[in-house]
Amino acid sequence: MGANIEDQARPLPDAVAQMSAAVRAPESEGIDFVLNARTDVLLKDQGRERQEVFADAVERGRAFLEIGATNVFVPGLLDEAAVSTLVDGIGWNKVSVINVPGSLPPARLEELGVSRISYGPWTQRVALTAFADAVTGLLDGGNLPEGTRILN
Repeated sequence: MGANIEDQARPLPDAVAQMSAAVRAPESEGIDFVLNARTDVLLKDQGRERQEVFADAVERGRAFLEIGATNVFVPGLLDEAAVSTLVDGIGWNKVSVINVPGSLPPARLEELGVSRISYGPWTQRVALTAFADAVTGLLDGGNLPEGTRILN
């Protein structure tokens, strides 16, 4: 069993207490549990300097791992330097990211030490984009797209 819990950039002691409670509860029942602890400090940087925000993400990630989280999810559009900073600070195969348009390719993220890649709502958005494009084409007097596969 597992969960993805967001810290919502709460004060660190509050976030650690929340994550710790999430890890301890299943342990007390003898249930194997995996916590992907999410820190939102990159998403809610509130105009802070980039270096300060990444230092905060690393501090939170280390704290979450110390209380038993398995991975630390740091969402946002991350370049190679950002991923390297997070992996160097939090740990090899301990950082989870989201892949969004413009993200590094999955193979490169793996080479950099990322443990998990989420696609969040993006796979649904890909499908809905194709659907919207098909509808627009039909309304403009066209046909269904060539090469449409039977997948069901």
